[in-house]
Amino acid sequence: MKILITTDWYYPVVNGVVMSVLTLAKELRKRGHDVKILTLSGTCHSYRDGDTVYMASVGAGCVYPQARVKLPSPSGCVKELLEWRPDLIHSQCEFSTFPAARRLARELDVPIVHTCHTVYEEYTHYFSPSREWGKRFVRRAMLSFSGQVSAIIAPSEKTKRLLEEYGVSCPVYVVPTGIDVKRYAGYQQPVWRDKIREKFHVKPETTVLLYVGRLAKEKNIEDLLRFQQKAAGRNTMLLIVGDGPCRFELEKKVKLLGIEQSVIFTGMIPHEQIGEYYQAGDFFVSASVSETQGITYGEALASGLPLLCRRDDCLKDIVAEGENGWQYESPEEFLKFLGRWMNLGEFRKEEMRREARQSAKLFSEEHFARKVETIYEAERQRQLDQIHNSETKQKQSANTAGIFFIPTSKRKHK
Repeated sequence: MKILITTDWYYPVVNGVVMSVLTLAKELRKRGHDVKILTLSGTCHSYRDGDTVYMASVGAGCVYPQARVKLPSPSGCVKELLEWRPDLIHSQCEFSTFPAARRLARELDVPIVHTCHTVYEEYTHYFSPSREWGKRFVRRAMLSFSGQVSAIIAPSEKTKRLLEEYGVSCPVYVVPTGIDVKRYAGYQQPVWRDKIREKFHVKPETTVLLYVGRLAKEKNIEDLLRFQQKAAGRNTMLLIVGDGPCRFELEKKVKLLGIEQSVIFTGMIPHEQIGEYYQAGDFFVSASVSETQGITYGEALASGLPLLCRRDDCLKDIVAEGENGWQYESPEEFLKFLGRWMNLGEFRKEEMRREARQSAKLFSEEHFARKVETIYEAERQRQLDQIHNSETKQKQSANTAGIFFIPTSKRKHK
């Protein structure tokens, strides 16, 4: 099958959308599919590099950090893809690259499957002075958007329920984004734990609470800082891996809380080294409720880290309480579960690490690609059935009126 993936975000930017696209493209090619990517250029010029087509764009960091928007450009990119004739288009973003995806789908009579990566209700502070107005706008926009695609993939049941509350008009499938489980498991050696801890002067006996991700308002990292202030007397360290627009504010908050000695900011770490950093932790912590799925949860579990995270629907089928982690609803619960972990014997801790690794299989790349491939096949067949039924009705009407009928499929590009 020829599959075109369209995305506003692409490498060298590293975020959940990019990692999902890279993983999916790699696994689909392994399964014998011909895959191309349509994305935004990092410059005001359009070009093609191998199987990736880049459309001219300009930076839009004033709207969202590292964001870009498409520039008006010659139609050569789209024309080239029309001649290639994909069998299906998989869009990953609702903005700059989606109009091209929609045009291609319309002209070729092929389905668009869309992955909803973002719960935009949690991002209203980037575009709306009023949270309530922003939420209403998001709901209307997603309802309208659903009428332009054949199906939506939601990374979790949480996202599916939210979309169904909006009243979306297309089928919604749940498929967790895949990660390279074996890669993260491969770092489970004492040498990596010792290496990272020595780098930041963390003692072997210190309990390290690890956060990996963007430092942005919607991640609620200030909550983790307040928890660390209360937990610092228990010989804990909060290791924050990543960077983002809120780093300066968070560093100021650390000084204000007087916890400079028990909080470490590593800054941006190359993605190929992240597996080493997971090994430095004892727990993976998160206070975010903005995740559609949270790829870092899967990475942490694959690395053998139990989760200590804010209760959220996206973790409903992932966290088994007391087996591979806990979900908390208040600062008191956070500290209670942290204390429970610290009082466990080493044998029981290792059992929880083993359970974490086992539960990560839900996120395997192979499982991800296989489920997405099944959706492609189902939606492609549904589209073909719709075309056939439409042509049958038109043919019947034409025959009744004595008009010679030309099938839609033959009127399309050859």
